[in-house]
Amino acid sequence: MATKKSTWTAFPSPNKAFVYEGPALAKAWKSLHTGDGEPYPDDKRAAQLIKAAGKSAPKGVSAEDLAEQLQSAWRAFHAGEFEQAYQQGIALGPVGASIAAKAMGIHATYLVKKAEDKLTRFQEVAEIGEQAVAALPKEANSHYRLAFGYGRYGQGLSIAKALQMGLAGKVKTALDTCLKLDPKHAEAHLASALWHAEIVNKVGSTLAGLTYGAKRKAAEEHMMTALKLAPNMPIVHAEHAQMILLLDADDEQAAADAFERATRVKALDAMDFLDARFAADQIS
Repeated sequence: MATKKSTWTAFPSPNKAFVYEGPALAKAWKSLHTGDGEPYPDDKRAAQLIKAAGKSAPKGVSAEDLAEQLQSAWRAFHAGEFEQAYQQGIALGPVGASIAAKAMGIHATYLVKKAEDKLTRFQEVAEIGEQAVAALPKEANSHYRLAFGYGRYGQGLSIAKALQMGLAGKVKTALDTCLKLDPKHAEAHLASALWHAEIVNKVGSTLAGLTYGAKRKAAEEHMMTALKLAPNMPIVHAEHAQMILLLDADDEQAAADAFERATRVKALDAMDFLDARFAADQIS
């Protein structure tokens, strides 16, 4: 029987350094999750998720089994096996939403070429986030994955259309909730910085502030916080460059310097590699 061909583009640069077998995952976890603050999925954490999810928790799965499955999914993600990570996460329902959404989101951002396919996948990321928020509202990353999905979806439509659809408000609410639950969530600060900057860039400072509450100062403050919390993540410097271009389009040198810093950061996993490659492409 023929095996169904995958529709997921493979990670282009497999690297043994991105494979975290056995105890290596736990040892590297803090560094790997500087950006999203995802708790390490040990037995205790798995039990907490099962209890919090209640009826939405996977049936017949013990805390030990759940921990093992989540660790396996995250190993796949860090190694660049995004489809496997997504499939393992989505099979667990809301308790696997964080890994499922992140795997699909990063893959769609960098490895899906067609605009329509990107939109479809970002829409699914948002749907996964909605399910996670419903089942696990006290998890910061439930709200962050929701914001990521809506945010990328809106960018794919164009900022103007996203504003018309009210996506800006949904993204901000999700990010604000995430930061209330986890004030040191670096990626939420990063996304908040871009949220403010994109709206200011699109409609101007006055209208941005009056209509959406978007402000240049807030963008800069969130960005400085993200840089302080996660200076060793390529994406932080790459998004810093993007913010500079949005707020100070003429300052191309400052943006180029930020992109360059992104390329100099050591990649710890497949996501870092793709983030750094994106930055390199901007200055090549």
